[in-house]
Amino acid sequence: MTGSEVPPSFRLAYVPGVTPAKWVRIWNERLPDVPLTLVAVSATEAFDVLRDGSADAGFVRLPVDGADLSAIPLYTETTVVVIPKDHLVTAADEVSAEDLADEIVLHPLDDTLDWEHRPGRPANERPATTADAVELVAAGVGVLVVPQSLARLHHRRDLTYRPVSDAPVSRVALSWPQDETTDLVEDFIGIVRGRTVNSSRGRRPDPAPASAPAQSKGKRPDTGGAGRKPAAGKTAGKSAGKTAGKPVGKSPRSGFGGARGAKRGKPRRRS
Repeated sequence: MTGSEVPPSFRLAYVPGVTPAKWVRIWNERLPDVPLTLVAVSATEAFDVLRDGSADAGFVRLPVDGADLSAIPLYTETTVVVIPKDHLVTAADEVSAEDLADEIVLHPLDDTLDWEHRPGRPANERPATTADAVELVAAGVGVLVVPQSLARLHHRRDLTYRPVSDAPVSRVALSWPQDETTDLVEDFIGIVRGRTVNSSRGRRPDPAPASAPAQSKGKRPDTGGAGRKPAAGKTAGKSAGKTAGKPVGKSPRSGFGGARGAKRGKPRRRS
């Protein structure tokens, strides 16, 4: 390998709450010679990481920042409110934004929800991160509304959460720079979209073995004679099937194997 040659690799960014393990496993199975490196980023810095080349693609939260990035929406998350386990809200299976009107609702600087009108009362200061906001909820300072994956990521035994029916939702997407849609990016797109290795849109289909003979359409494979008609004179098995359940080898009259048309001998007189 010369000095100018660089072995192929793939860098995948992901924001908090996204779990890329499933896709990474498939990548390692299909492209074991191309190492994949995970790059953890915050939701606010994810797009800059893609633009400056620190990652080839990334799992981000929509909307995508700028027209220079491509994106494939993947899934939508449920929005929940994080509360102490002894909070009154825990009595309900689901709440609305109006149910939080009297609560202090924390609004961290890395919030990913696009609110038109935020519920509840604002705190005196905005926490720097979602993790900091969760600590304040545990201290009884207020409640926090976040995508469900973030509530799970920052789970604590003294906290729980409930769905918020009318809150804005967060959508996760795969994004990459439009001008850098490389072959490796195409490979990863195929994995995320669930394409198989031999998909017609895949980049690396497995070629058919050269030694395998092509099979004619409509022609069944040889099964060793199964399904063939018996040749003339070979009907013994068929005839035997018709006498199944009947004694074979004895005549019903003479008790011997003679034909039905054979003459019977005269019985001897008794002296």
